[in-house]
Amino acid sequence: MVRAAVLPAVGSPLEITEIVLPEPGPGQVRVRLAAAGVCHSDLSLTNGTMRVPVPAVLGHEGAGTVVSVGEGVTHVAPGDGVVLNWAPSCGACHHCGIGEVWLCANALTGVGAVHARTADGTELHPGLNVAAFAEETVVAANCVLPAPEGIPLTEAALLGCAVLTGYGAVHHNARVRAGESVAVFGVGGVGLAALQSARIAGAGPVVAVDVSPAKEELARAAGATDFVLASDTTAKDVRALTGGRGADVAIECVGRAATIRTAWDSTRRGGRTTVVGIGGKEQQVSFHALEIFHFARTLSGCVYGNSDPARDLPVLAEHIRAGRLDLGSMVSDRITLDGIPAAFDAMLAGKGGRSLVVF
Repeated sequence: MVRAAVLPAVGSPLEITEIVLPEPGPGQVRVRLAAAGVCHSDLSLTNGTMRVPVPAVLGHEGAGTVVSVGEGVTHVAPGDGVVLNWAPSCGACHHCGIGEVWLCANALTGVGAVHARTADGTELHPGLNVAAFAEETVVAANCVLPAPEGIPLTEAALLGCAVLTGYGAVHHNARVRAGESVAVFGVGGVGLAALQSARIAGAGPVVAVDVSPAKEELARAAGATDFVLASDTTAKDVRALTGGRGADVAIECVGRAATIRTAWDSTRRGGRTTVVGIGGKEQQVSFHALEIFHFARTLSGCVYGNSDPARDLPVLAEHIRAGRLDLGSMVSDRITLDGIPAAFDAMLAGKGGRSLVVF
């Protein structure tokens, strides 16, 4: 029996309860969690924006120590530190074949499996594959990657989603170059990672935009040179800070139609807007044909930062060890499992950076 955060049904509150977790079978790994980040995607599962089978154990950003392995697992062993990978690539589908592993057609096939059971025998699914909101979890072997050496596992948890996504949005999707101006919309976990990544890329100015004035200190610590409080004049304010032209790149980390539209309006002619935030189907964004022609901007979606975790984790680790990337500064609250519902409320209210469940 281990404690876990269970979503009993879409729209229902999380239940922090004990679950019965099986031993790993062939090709599986059991992991004792050191920490798990509370991501907006977890919130999107609770309200139905993203759909997975329920009831489910949530949590997809985590790191921990291998407890045991099933038959056939050779790349990790008991005692190894690992980072959870919630979107493992299959290596066989069309997207994997052309190198777009972040779009793997089979990445989420594991969400329909039976992961564990409640005390009364109710079957539970693994949320986004890895069920990280639990003291321990059992995952497919391709859902664990060796943790980078020299990085505390509590902080390495953030590598599993926020950092890969924010870094990838800047370096892989938008391909920010030194000297380019960047505006980051939404200073949550992913936004903070994007700000740090823009600084690493040599961008400038780097403008952070958020609805909360309390986010300014977090944003500047992450590398923002300027902070704009979101309002009806946001696009105008960003243009004023970027030579009157608009930003070369806008990174949208919110997933709301109005924010996506503002990010687009904040970029220069020929600029690039990368949308990282996950919005619902009701979030409709409109453009007229003339502006698409006239501004010649690029609007692109970004899944998991266009990242390949196996390729990118060593790169991120080097940035961390060199002091260019600070994981600890992204964490605004360290909580227990029981604090996850309050962390969801804080996200809805636009408060804080990343909440980190520490076991």
